[in-house]
Amino acid sequence: MLDNRKKAVLLTVIAGFLWGTSFPAIKIGLEYIDAFTFVFLRFLIASLVMFAVLLIKQGFQFNFSQKRLILFLGVFNGVAYLMEYVGMVYTTASKSSLLINLSAVWVALLCPVVLKERLGTKKTLGVTVSLLGVFLTTTNLNFTELSEGSIVGDLLVVGAGVAWAVFMVYNKPVAESGKSLLPAMTLLLVCTLLPLLPFAPSSAAVALSLPLQAWLAIFYTAILCWVVPYYLWLKGLKHLSPVTSAIVLLTEIVVAVTISTLFLGEIFTLISGVGAVLIIIAILLVS
Repeated sequence: MLDNRKKAVLLTVIAGFLWGTSFPAIKIGLEYIDAFTFVFLRFLIASLVMFAVLLIKQGFQFNFSQKRLILFLGVFNGVAYLMEYVGMVYTTASKSSLLINLSAVWVALLCPVVLKERLGTKKTLGVTVSLLGVFLTTTNLNFTELSEGSIVGDLLVVGAGVAWAVFMVYNKPVAESGKSLLPAMTLLLVCTLLPLLPFAPSSAAVALSLPLQAWLAIFYTAILCWVVPYYLWLKGLKHLSPVTSAIVLLTEIVVAVTISTLFLGEIFTLISGVGAVLIIIAILLVS
């Protein structure tokens, strides 16, 4: 039997793997659908799926605390996803994964302030090694690639990473809510839709005319790149610190770059491999 911590690490690795597939999936989906319609329909589908799961599992029960926190996290999540989707229109999938996953650094800076968590030597070393690994994996030391895309797209994606660092840190109380996890997730997804509502009319107007490829990307990212990994990540976060969780989630970098190499024509080299190994070392250091 796995102890709680090892199980938490395993759940977080699986969540990172699934989230890692979202970067190329979003990039492919954006070829068939605009960013605003994509992100609205993704979270509409995710919300409906969570409502169905909640009804099957617990009935219509929304008895849990921290409603204000979940409202804040949901709206914050919606804004972050808007920034990511719009930003990815103007930059590459692998560069997006680099800039967004700098969130591990932002989490490390926030935790001592928000949660009064002492980093310690292993976590500090883990953050440092992981940052180097992310840089090598996503850039191949090809500084020309870093210049691709517009500064606006890069800033939006960086902003999304900072927003998700706040999201990760403040999700710790949600993860510890126990039996109220499903209703909390459902409410959070509904709140995620709030900043996306201005795009509902235009999304409804084009929804019926979307090609099959667009709907596949929407459903895939809604269920396998949000509902499932978010649940697994929260279960893991209950027994991990946000810093440890953020570093373990960097498995998504390796997945994102590998899939981008296979299907989007982006380059994976020996340097990328070294970066991937460094990420694994960082995960082992903190877990």
